[in-house]
Amino acid sequence: MKYNVIDGLKYTQQHEWVRQEGGTAVVGLSDYAQDKLGEIVFVELPDVGSEVEAGKSAAVIESVKAVADLYAPVDGKVTEVNEALLDQPEVINQDPYGEGWVFKVEIKDESQLEALMDKPAYEEFIIKEEEEE
Repeated sequence: MKYNVIDGLKYTQQHEWVRQEGGTAVVGLSDYAQDKLGEIVFVELPDVGSEVEAGKSAAVIESVKAVADLYAPVDGKVTEVNEALLDQPEVINQDPYGEGWVFKVEIKDESQLEALMDKPAYEEFIIKEEEEE
């Protein structure tokens, strides 16, 4: 597979990744999504303290090709945002699973994580999506 998919993360059908750190979910854009978007030029972050709802837009990613919503993978309260992205949004392209994380959410219901895909399921999902293009 030409896209980097990290083991131990959970993935959404909208191509966000989630890393659980205790009661917090760290959220970012998958390697597949950043590649499809192309060069990212702007990120609109959620407000710290705001409530997000699973499946609803929480942030906006703008690239030279398109504007895309970044959806919350779980319900909860935003506890931290990656302010470095305001000055350097291209970090998402360079390091989507590391320095390119977008926001952190205090998880309200951990069972929501069970509905997300693991690495093998997400890889399969990408393959199917590419076949449909």
